Amino acid sequence: MVRKTKEDAELTRQRLIDAARQVFLARGVSRTTMEHIATQAGVTRGAIYWHFNNKLDLFHAMREQVFLPLIDRMDDTLLVEGPEDPLTCIENFLCGTIQVLNDSIETREIYEIMMIKCEYVDEFATVLQQILSNCSGIAEKLRLVYERAKIREQLNATHDASQLAIDTHLFFIGLLHMWVKDTRGDQFRHQAIELVKAHMRLRRHGEDAGTTPLRIS
Repeated sequence: MVRKTKEDAELTRQRLIDAARQVFLARGVSRTTMEHIATQAGVTRGAIYWHFNNKLDLFHAMREQVFLPLIDRMDDTLLVEGPEDPLTCIENFLCGTIQVLNDSIETREIYEIMMIKCEYVDEFATVLQQILSNCSGIAEKLRLVYERAKIREQLNATHDASQLAIDTHLFFIGLLHMWVKDTRGDQFRHQAIELVKAHMRLRRHGEDAGTTPLRIS
C-alpha cells in the first residue's frame, strides 16, 4: 500500500509538471498562476502545494526534465574518451541535442518556454544566474575536449581551446534560440545539423572551410 501511495504521488507530481508546461507555453510564465495550473491538471491548489512550494519550484522541476538528461548525455559524449576523435565527440553532442529537439515535443516545448516564454525577473532572476552558471560549466567541458583535440594536433596552431569552447557554446546557444523560433521549420531547423557540421569543420587543422557553402533561405 505504501508503494502504491508513493507511485500515485509521483504520477500526480508528473501530471502537475506536464500541466505547468502546457500553461506556461500557452500563457507565458509571468501570466500563469497556480490556479491556472491546478485547473489544467484537474486538481485543487492544495494538491499542487503538497508537491511544490510555488511556481518557481514547478518551473525548476520542469526545467530539470531537459537539463539533467542534457548533462548526462554531455558527460557520456564529451568526457568519456572512446574511439572517436575529440572534435567528432563535440559534433556528435551538438547534433544529438538537435535530434532530441526534433524527436521530443516535450523537450521542444520546454526549450521554447525557457527561451521565449519566461521573463527572468523578480523571483525568476535567480534562474537566470543558474543558467549563466550552467553555461560556464558547459563551456568548461567543451574546453577540456578542445584541449584533447589540440594534443592530437586536430586544431590549427593559432587556435586557443578556451576561446574555441566559448565560441562553440555561443554559436550553439544562438542556433538553439533560432531553432526554437523557427516554428515553420524553413529557416534554421531544416539545416541545423549541417550548420553544426560546418562549424566544426572550421576547427579542423587543414580543412578548407569554404568548400561547402551554406545558404540561409
